Amino acid sequence: MRAAYINEPGPAENIIVGDLPDPRPTSAQVLVQVNAVSVNPIDTYIRSGVAAPPNLPRPYIVGSDLAGVVKAVGPDATRYHVGDRVWGANQGVLGRQGTFAQLAAVDERWLYPTPDRVPDEQAAAMALVGITAHLGLVDEARLDAGETILVNGGSGAVGSTVIQMAKALGARVIATTSGDEKVAYCKSLGADDVFDHERDNIPERVAAVAPEGVHVWWETSRKPNFDTTVACMTRRGRILLMAGRQARAELPVGPFYSKCCRMFGFVMFNAAPESQRRAAERINRWLASGALKAKIDRVATLEETAELHRLQEQNTLEAANVVRGKLVVKL
Repeated sequence: MRAAYINEPGPAENIIVGDLPDPRPTSAQVLVQVNAVSVNPIDTYIRSGVAAPPNLPRPYIVGSDLAGVVKAVGPDATRYHVGDRVWGANQGVLGRQGTFAQLAAVDERWLYPTPDRVPDEQAAAMALVGITAHLGLVDEARLDAGETILVNGGSGAVGSTVIQMAKALGARVIATTSGDEKVAYCKSLGADDVFDHERDNIPERVAAVAPEGVHVWWETSRKPNFDTTVACMTRRGRILLMAGRQARAELPVGPFYSKCCRMFGFVMFNAAPESQRRAAERINRWLASGALKAKIDRVATLEETAELHRLQEQNTLEAANVVRGKLVVKL
């Protein structure tokens, strides 16, 4: 099979596109003929070595998300049959092989049925960001209908997903971003109010539309400003962190505890399979109804994987603003 892989962690130039042996499903694994995959920041962290685990397979196929068709099933697999369309995430971590290959052997607990009329590109693009958004909103923050959430960085891949999900859950959504184009994009997703963090005083703007503060703050920035965050919170507000691996931010302790705020850090890969399956079931309903849709920047070929990794790193680490949506590979 053709695959995009590395023999050792390092720069994007370490990615090789070539032939590897076809995997065979064992135990409860399912062999997926991969039709689409997408790039996430975690893919670049593992490939570069920043987050590479000690048990990284050699060679290591990059990637977490996938969508495709079941080609074979292992002896203990019971959930899927040959010909079923499936999607999933959670690969390429914890010793598991990645997804940027024509075939992938995946434990059936990390796969979900793809709804009719939902393209594989959409399913793959929504996989990691969708499960992450649902885990944060539902399992961690327990967002209720009628509450107000502020998505700091609403135009990004996760942020744009959070906006759509929060609206589907019945929340009032405030988003921050930068530039008129991104402001318009957040509004098109359903955000009730959108502020430009480069031009606006965010606490003042939030106070004008939510005088009691926001119930949930979703932080996507790698360098959070907790003075701004806590100033915008209501009593017993919840703050969600899912970025900032190297961040060492200051916390205004007095306002934080006097408002009885809470802060949650979470990583999708550490969530239980049952929690991720519940997320996938709701994601499927929203994808099928049109309430949820991933913005895709471009659809590339497997041979362009290294270039996609370079673009993702520029966007994530350098804030180069070179990616406007998910980077997808169609196999």
